[in-house]
Amino acid sequence: MATSSSHRNRVDRRDTARRLLQRELDQLTPEERVVVERFISRGRVSRNVRRECHEARTTGERIADRVAAIGGSWNFIVCFGVVLVVWMVANSFLLARAFDPYPYILLNLVLSCLAAVQAPIIMMSQNRQAAVDRKHAENDYQVNVKSELEVLQIHEKLDVLRSHEWALLVEQQNRQIEMLQRLLECATAAPGGMQKQP
Repeated sequence: MATSSSHRNRVDRRDTARRLLQRELDQLTPEERVVVERFISRGRVSRNVRRECHEARTTGERIADRVAAIGGSWNFIVCFGVVLVVWMVANSFLLARAFDPYPYILLNLVLSCLAAVQAPIIMMSQNRQAAVDRKHAENDYQVNVKSELEVLQIHEKLDVLRSHEWALLVEQQNRQIEMLQRLLECATAAPGGMQKQP
């Protein structure tokens, strides 16, 4: 009898998912179906997306990330500024025959080529980072859905426990009323009622 009541009081995880998502499980998107299946099987949804994407990078993506890391740092800006100043001072004052005299046409060409190559490489790194951020957001959504399902499951279990406890309390109260009624009947049926005391 105890096992049948525990099976009766058990909350079905499929019903919880169906109620929260307000759709049948076969109508869910593939991403939602994965979350619900892991919820039903009590599996994990969270994962380290950043590490997965970091380990799956190609050689070109690694180079793009490195160029973006170096090109977007203060060290690069300071070093590049020093190179520009040395170039201009050397070609203006130090060298007798300057290889790039004022207006520094060769320097302009070098800077233009550097910008033309560096900008797309940095954009590749930013695009890859945006893809990582999208995957991270998808994973956050899946974790949130599963957490919501778990919280709903806990609420349902608490409701079942509360209704079970309430039923036990009502049953005990009914037994106590019956016992009091029997005692009252015995007391009134006895000769002289309850006044007969030694």
